[in-house]
Amino acid sequence: MSYTKVLVHYIFSTQGRKPLISNELQPELWAYMGGIARTNRMKALAIGGTLDHAHLLLSLPATMAVAKAVQVIKAGSSKWLNSQKNTKWFEWQEEYGAFTIGIAQREATIQYILTQAQHHAKKSFDDEFKIILQRHGMELYAK
Repeated sequence: MSYTKVLVHYIFSTQGRKPLISNELQPELWAYMGGIARTNRMKALAIGGTLDHAHLLLSLPATMAVAKAVQVIKAGSSKWLNSQKNTKWFEWQEEYGAFTIGIAQREATIQYILTQAQHHAKKSFDDEFKIILQRHGMELYAK
């Protein structure tokens, strides 16, 4: 028997960072993403975001690659969003951030994800992402 606990904080934005995820649609989208996670043997510990990006804290099964998990979530949620009445065109940006966290950071990360609206009243997505990269010893690379 193998025992694993792989917690990954994912961050990804809408194509062109357009504000396409209305406040009314967000709860349904976050719940739908949680369903995609469950269907694929992942556990969604927290899902949240704003008009132009999403944060997910997922516990991955031992057989799930980090890149595969985000691909499954993004593909399924894009398809669902494009089927909604008030959505004309939706696409996630290809790039994403994926950051492992330790069990000691679990609760703080959950609270951070669930309070994105308040957080972004003070800080832009770009500023937020740069800080997260720095905390993980990474740099933002221009294309």
